[in-house]
Amino acid sequence: MSEEAPGSDIFQERLRMARKIRDLRQGELAARAGLPAASISHFEGGTRKPSFDNLRRLAQALEVSTDYLLGRVDQLELNAGSDPIYRHVENLTGRDREIAEEFLKVLAEKNRKDREGG
Repeated sequence: MSEEAPGSDIFQERLRMARKIRDLRQGELAARAGLPAASISHFEGGTRKPSFDNLRRLAQALEVSTDYLLGRVDQLELNAGSDPIYRHVENLTGRDREIAEEFLKVLAEKNRKDREGG
């Protein structure tokens, strides 16, 4: 009888934590990831492991890296190289970058106010 490797349940812990931090129910995460709701329950319960494709879908839906979900890194947030928002930045002109930065500041402030309830 073999014992489970230490840390083998890190995926289910990270998945649950990221989902809660993003304030999503299992069904909401499933819908975002294009998976059946039961799959999220199985993954978080440790009864099933996701395929590579499903791991990628979960990471994208949660806006985290697959490395975070697998316990290879501790940073929840995506880094600039893997965050989809940075994909086209190099093609922007200086003025376009200024506009994009101002827009992101407005969105961040709006979200901060929404979280604080006003």
